[in-house]
Amino acid sequence: THLHIESSLVTPFEFDRCVTPRGVTTAICDPHEIANVCGLDGIGYFLDASARTLMDIRVQLSSCVPSTHMETAGARLEAADLIPLMDHPRVIGLAEFMNFPGVLFKDPGCMAKLDAWQGKHIDGHAPLLRGMDLNGYLSAGIRTEHEATTAEEALEKLRKGMRVLIREGSVSKDLHALAPILTERHSPYLCLCTDDRNPLDIGEHGHLDHMIRTAIGLGCPPLAVYRAASLSAAEAFGLKDRGLIAPGKRADIAVIDSLERCHAGMVFAGGVQVTDAAFAARQTIPPVARNSVKAPTVEPHHFRWGGNRVDTPVIGILPGKIITEHLTYDIAPVDGDKRPDLSRDLIRIAVIERHGKNGNRATGFVRGFGLQRGAIASTVCHDHHNIAVVGADYADMALAANRLGQIEGGFVVVEGGKVLAELPLPVAGLMSLESFEHVRDRLVALRAAAASLGVVLEEPFLQLAFLALPVIPHLKITDHGMVDVDRFEVLP
Repeated sequence: THLHIESSLVTPFEFDRCVTPRGVTTAICDPHEIANVCGLDGIGYFLDASARTLMDIRVQLSSCVPSTHMETAGARLEAADLIPLMDHPRVIGLAEFMNFPGVLFKDPGCMAKLDAWQGKHIDGHAPLLRGMDLNGYLSAGIRTEHEATTAEEALEKLRKGMRVLIREGSVSKDLHALAPILTERHSPYLCLCTDDRNPLDIGEHGHLDHMIRTAIGLGCPPLAVYRAASLSAAEAFGLKDRGLIAPGKRADIAVIDSLERCHAGMVFAGGVQVTDAAFAARQTIPPVARNSVKAPTVEPHHFRWGGNRVDTPVIGILPGKIITEHLTYDIAPVDGDKRPDLSRDLIRIAVIERHGKNGNRATGFVRGFGLQRGAIASTVCHDHHNIAVVGADYADMALAANRLGQIEGGFVVVEGGKVLAELPLPVAGLMSLESFEHVRDRLVALRAAAASLGVVLEEPFLQLAFLALPVIPHLKITDHGMVDVDRFEVLP
């Protein structure tokens, strides 16, 4: 169901080649990563590509570009921009409505989109939203949601008429917490989704097939799991021609070795057998959004953080979650700069605007990386996709950020003035033009390089990317500054 193909770090054609053989024959994607970089051109690229893949890729129209007013994106999409695509044959409704405060406070731009899509599918995004606030959000016509992280939260959303998408991505791992509700009673109203899953995890563990194996291994009834992965998902998004093998239905068939192992030996997508020859016969299209990194050159002193107050907000990482803690530490300035304190795992984080709009820079602190030296930088920086960089050394941070401009975006690991590893992502600073296998191998090298700096996170690059998303509680950072998500404001 809900996913962002860009998070696989490859084009839709390579995503098709690496995921369809696993038995995943339909994907409902929100291209809001590329849309935040190049707007309608990015959505158009996905629509054109989706007509040429073996997998049936359906596109939801990105509803929150940018996600809030507290960030600088490369584009802005209003209701008038999206309405002409509403009835496109490959479009399924409006994508995840991330700006839930905008819904609750009746922001005019949000209301215009919601009004235009009444009676059609509107996907949700409401982390930790409960009680009357959830009631108000649902009253806007939103009926699916993938941000539940506890069984209690998911059950409230189910009771109030939502279909809950159980998520297991590369960073957001909610399957273990929600497995108790994946029963035969609830499965008609549950779906499985990956949201953001990188090629290393897809290659090593799988995609939806991995979720199926894991859920059954956790004790969920197999038939409930398979229903959530197929028929319930199709029904939730109005795809009445698929979801089960039956006369008159679309011929999407995966021949697997067993219910528990879920290894596909033969796959048919829309009646076409999935083979290397079938992939080779596809007519691909050129990518868009090349040379998208337009950030100014940064210097080491740009990463200083002044201020007279000792008490300092710090982003606290929760491994396996994109929700963060809002921590406060006493950090005394030295020569006008609050410096990283490696003994307390307090390292510098910065976001640099890279779309050529204003050259904004913001700095702060994050705890949880374990990094002891060097720097890590990325142009995958949800959802505005500016440059995010963390580090213990300002010169290494500057080198890492500037290197991203030279390689058209991607991931970089630096130590002692040298680039240890990098992965260019020249398509919008988000996707590679290389093969899935090449990207996977580069990620292995990047993770090893990050670990050599002391990083303790299993997936440091996506974890870094989500530290800049100001619609996920509790404390984040954008190019505007540190953002208190609960109060929905930039900290002074």
